[in-house]
Amino acid sequence: MTVIVDATDHQTERHRFTLAQYFICLKGIVWREALRFIHQRERFVSALVRPLVWLFIFAAGFRQVLGVSIIPPYETYVLYEVYIAPGLIAMIQLFNGMQSSLTMVYDRETGGMRTLLVSPFPRWWLLTSKLVAGTLVSVLQAYAFLVIAWFWEIEAPPLGYLALLPALLLSGFMLGALGMLISSLIKQLENFAGVMNFVIFPMFFASSALYPLWRVKESSPFLYYVCELNPFTHATELIRFALYEQVSWVSLGVVLGCTVVFLFGAILAYDPGRGFLARRNNPGG
Repeated sequence: MTVIVDATDHQTERHRFTLAQYFICLKGIVWREALRFIHQRERFVSALVRPLVWLFIFAAGFRQVLGVSIIPPYETYVLYEVYIAPGLIAMIQLFNGMQSSLTMVYDRETGGMRTLLVSPFPRWWLLTSKLVAGTLVSVLQAYAFLVIAWFWEIEAPPLGYLALLPALLLSGFMLGALGMLISSLIKQLENFAGVMNFVIFPMFFASSALYPLWRVKESSPFLYYVCELNPFTHATELIRFALYEQVSWVSLGVVLGCTVVFLFGAILAYDPGRGFLARRNNPGG
């Protein structure tokens, strides 16, 4: 009995890490994601092409059809391009979250994910570090889009660009956690594209990214409530208000709540006793 207790104490002591060691783990995962992003330049370009197509082509066609009235946080009438800019920023983060989850599925098939998860660090910390790394990449993409949009005369108050940073971190964290949760449910890389489209397009179009919700309510009250329940709507509104140095408290609460739920679900799903590891090791599952 003494030997067992001593061995248990020794194992507990060995896995008791300092804050510096946790930080080194986080830095390593962030650096790995940064190197992957640098080496995959097409990923950066593709992340900007989608919103720029909406901004330069679709917005020009819809400008006369979808006029925007004075709604918070705007204090005057705004062009349609100005209205959809926050939604396009959120779209960048949504696609980046799905792209990060795609890399997790790929790493799982090649064995990279298993190598990461057998680390002595707590699984919640490893997954959170992976999430932080993906979120930082999405923030860089969002600000790159804003630089290009500035030349298209889509401007926010100077302090709005600084106030936007916390909103981008929160929304990126939520959408990344959602992608991580989805990745835990996909067993094969070939199935990912279909699942990703099934998630991305309904979330994007059934939101306030492209049109004000009061217009949706006029045409379809049911769709309006669907949009209100969509977490992507609140990520978009959080970004929209932050750009104009304001806070949408309802959206902030929804984004924080969804982040906790999605991240907690992902941590449980990647638990070897409950999630995909258990299903893969169980032939009858």
